[in-house]
Amino acid sequence: MSSDNGQTQPEPTGRFLRACRLLPVERTPVWLMRQAGRYMSEYRALRERYSMLEAISTPELAAEITMQPLAAFDLDAAIIFADILPPLIGMGLQLDFIKGVGPRIENPLRTTKAIDLLAVPPAVETLAGTLEAIRLVVAELEPRGIPLIGFAGAPFTIASYAIEGSGSKTYAHTKALMYSEPAAWARLMNKLVTITGDYLRQQAASGATALQVFDSWAGALGVQDYVRYVQPYNKMLFDMLRSTGVPLISFSTGTSSYLCEVADCGADVIGVDWRLPLDCAWKQVGPDHAIQGNLDPVALLAPWRELQPRIDDVLQRAAGRAGHIFNLGHGILPDTSVDSVRRLIDYVHTRELVPTEMDT
Repeated sequence: MSSDNGQTQPEPTGRFLRACRLLPVERTPVWLMRQAGRYMSEYRALRERYSMLEAISTPELAAEITMQPLAAFDLDAAIIFADILPPLIGMGLQLDFIKGVGPRIENPLRTTKAIDLLAVPPAVETLAGTLEAIRLVVAELEPRGIPLIGFAGAPFTIASYAIEGSGSKTYAHTKALMYSEPAAWARLMNKLVTITGDYLRQQAASGATALQVFDSWAGALGVQDYVRYVQPYNKMLFDMLRSTGVPLISFSTGTSSYLCEVADCGADVIGVDWRLPLDCAWKQVGPDHAIQGNLDPVALLAPWRELQPRIDDVLQRAAGRAGHIFNLGHGILPDTSVDSVRRLIDYVHTRELVPTEMDT
């Protein structure tokens, strides 16, 4: 296979990286969003002693948490333990994670002046803890042949947190600023592209072998607003990341009605939620993209007699085509049983694949 600069690169090994590149595999690779999280007793024990920001910014803690699910399950990839919001701290926003509530920004962006005052520092200065955690984890995973996924939030999702100050059902402040101050919106998004692109490139330089961009809130928009206010900046971001040479994954929720526009942003792999059957989603994004997903995370709360058919449905819709990575349509819920997670992973790996070409 060839890189963007025309140089021949060796074919990737391992199920996950091969699937990202649309290469055949003998078993479906599987990893799960929030695979390191509160459903694991080991994670809860650490979080009793350390705050979220401490766990993220302390390399040894972040590395330990990243490795917890790898010790418990036969996963095909790890994902660095971090959060999408810490880049905002270096820009000048005051972030905290309130127990039982979630992230809160004390000085949300509500004026054009506040946007213009945002700093754009390099990741090596403000996010050094995560970059060092990546190096620590890679040192453990590389001998085992397990890839590490780095990640960051997409510009729109990060902008929404920065403007709203917390989670939102209406995104009223974000949309009001976007509609009323389009020039300021463009300045904000360009700053976030710069910050995020640098951060992700540094993650790849530190050893991450794939990069995922989370646009979890993009589904708050209709297709016209997505194309006008979001898509150009996601394209800029993925263009910046292409030089890393690693597979690029785009994940969003609530975007089933415009997955083509999401895929057009330039990622190699499109992560999809559970709201659209996998085969229908794959037809929208096209056969030149790998696809990741898409079991409803709530299904893991069901008994096996209900869970197994839902896993089978996802796999049957993938139909053995090269390029499917099994995952959830969002993160593992805190009440999920560890046994259910283990049984899901092991079951997916029992399904031997007979690779086929995508039915177009």
